[in-house]
Amino acid sequence: MDGAAHRRRLVGLARPVYFSLLASVAAGIINTLWVARLGGDAVAAVAVATNVENVLLGIALVFGSGTTVLVAHARGAQDRGAVRAAVRGGWGLCGLIVPVVAFGGWLTRTDLARLVLGDGGADGAAPRLAVAYFGVSLPGMAVFFAQQLVDGLLKGAGDTRTPMRLALLANGLILLADPLLIHAYGVVGAAVSTVAARLVALGAGLRALRRDPLLRAAADAPAGEATWTAVRRTLRTGLPMSADFTVRQAGALALVAVVARLGVTAVAAYAVAYKVLYVATMAFYAVRQAAAIHTAQRDGAGLRERGTVGRQTALVAGAAGLAAAALFLVLAPWLVLAFGAPPAVRAEAALFLRCVGPYLVLTGVFIALGGVFEGSGGAPKVLRVTLLGAALQLPCAAWLSGLWGLPGVCVALAAAMAVQCGCLLAMARRAAGQEEVVASLHAPRAV
Repeated sequence: MDGAAHRRRLVGLARPVYFSLLASVAAGIINTLWVARLGGDAVAAVAVATNVENVLLGIALVFGSGTTVLVAHARGAQDRGAVRAAVRGGWGLCGLIVPVVAFGGWLTRTDLARLVLGDGGADGAAPRLAVAYFGVSLPGMAVFFAQQLVDGLLKGAGDTRTPMRLALLANGLILLADPLLIHAYGVVGAAVSTVAARLVALGAGLRALRRDPLLRAAADAPAGEATWTAVRRTLRTGLPMSADFTVRQAGALALVAVVARLGVTAVAAYAVAYKVLYVATMAFYAVRQAAAIHTAQRDGAGLRERGTVGRQTALVAGAAGLAAAALFLVLAPWLVLAFGAPPAVRAEAALFLRCVGPYLVLTGVFIALGGVFEGSGGAPKVLRVTLLGAALQLPCAAWLSGLWGLPGVCVALAAAMAVQCGCLLAMARRAAGQEEVVASLHAPRAV
């Protein structure tokens, strides 16, 4: 394949993944819009539940993304036994994690709500509502996790469109059920609506698995390895990806403490701006998933072809970052207007979005190139670089925010991301040099 063919394949895989990610975010937005009619305490309860779900998504990536890469590897090698082993490993690991999260979360729902919301003031309404929501949503994580695994299996088999359709189906059902169930049961109705919609989508996803030619053929093949071995392999493959995502979420959360030194207005502006940034960052993660799938499917490809995939991945993600930066530069005031924040908050948020362009481009390239490393077994290396970036950005942001406010935070983020991109480039060059040495050792010698 030439560069243009690789680029078309990456875009074809990434497009439905992007809309699937957008649809997932839309579920939380839909719930918040309808619950807002019940008052601020209800909004706070749902907001906390959404944040907890984002953290739990990192856990789901252990078996979701791990299974995607292993199935894609097996598909590229045309090894049906390995496909079946990857499927069994994914379901086995999911089965081990789900009871801990669902049942353990339900048992600790009161402590979790109080940890985030405190005592909730005089009447304690917000924590009480959060506990009620968690009473449904945390056991419902079993459905959410199973759906993430189904999506991962389909993506590994090369089908990224069905997960998009399943996400749209779930959100469409939430859109229909929310007003009825919230009117009847309040905040709990929002949780019931979300879990029920996902359950319907899960049923449709399981049917799609049975219809997939690769997975159906693999079901009759002898497994390439024992189930417990497959579970461990899935864990080893998915854990670095999960940890990378979790580190990024923790870094963004820690950055709030830095911004808080600038005042309440700056914190509110940062929160609004980051919600707008999701539109761009989800595109980067879509390209990352596409790159991981494409690289894994071409298992055994030579150095030159992997380099071509990496260049095309960086090109696609960099173009997406440039487009987002230009969009924010021109439309930032109107984008933040939709959040209904006070004028001072809107002004600060718009300033942040207009300054964040270089960081966006660098982040897009780094996140997307991580998919090439993941698809070729280099996810632990990417995790180490991510940890380095998180360690750099916080002190830089603390220093530069004191000099320039929110624009200083943007500069710190861009500088830390430039270091991370440089590290990935150095690792790629080192790997290329090592492969050239190996190739020269095995090359036939002239007599």
